[in-house]
Amino acid sequence: MATALWPALAAARRVPFRVGGRVVGSVARSHLDALRAWPQWLGVDERGVELRADDCDAALVQVHAALRAQGLIKAWRDEAFTLFDPATRAPLARMERAAARFWGALTLGAHANGYVADADGRPQALWIAQRSPHKATDPGLFDNLVGGGVAHGQSPLQALVREGWEEAGLRPAQMAAAQPARVIRLSRDIPEGLQLEDLHAFDLPLPAGLVPCNQDGEVAGFRLLPLQQALDLARGDTMTVDAALVTLDFGRRHGLLGSDEARLLDERLFGCAV
Repeated sequence: MATALWPALAAARRVPFRVGGRVVGSVARSHLDALRAWPQWLGVDERGVELRADDCDAALVQVHAALRAQGLIKAWRDEAFTLFDPATRAPLARMERAAARFWGALTLGAHANGYVADADGRPQALWIAQRSPHKATDPGLFDNLVGGGVAHGQSPLQALVREGWEEAGLRPAQMAAAQPARVIRLSRDIPEGLQLEDLHAFDLPLPAGLVPCNQDGEVAGFRLLPLQQALDLARGDTMTVDAALVTLDFGRRHGLLGSDEARLLDERLFGCAV
């Protein structure tokens, strides 16, 4: 029987994207016709798309430029990200950051919970950023003090240190206090495609009296909020999904969530109740 006659398959919104036989992402079924324009590099059928180029980087540059011109890749960044094997984190190619969501490919994020502690070292307040209204993604929403994507060739910690200066005016010596926490895998449908991202969370203690100062124009302002107010923001819909998860996980790890909330967070994010 021809697969096109199977209603369940026809209803599936995304199909696998493969490189070298490995599934590295997924692509919207509605984009298959557009991708048939490059038979020299892309094998396209109802089962999915496979990149078969000898030089994957060069092929993707041309494909992505055309898809951008067609309006299929949005929020272009002119920033290189790594195309990973999501199962092993092995790097396979380099690609435009905005294209990652078109392909449903794994990206890495680095976020810091910038907190102020009491004399005993217990967190008392969190610095919360508000994104510029001119940002291409999530304009005006609340965010972690520091957060951003991990560019090609960088580690999450290196990206965090870079973003620490750009977003909050924090120098590398100040960012050196950041402690790695948990890695949260986020998978969700978004207007640009599919966001599949490993969010590397860090906890960053900051002295009382320090005031962040944005350097790159991407942050509209900062607020130092008592922990429960910051957690209430994360429970709502005025904070980016990435930042909300990182903030709620901070609350979970520091015993600030109720038992039901903590159990739900662990089940949804890590597949277990702790």
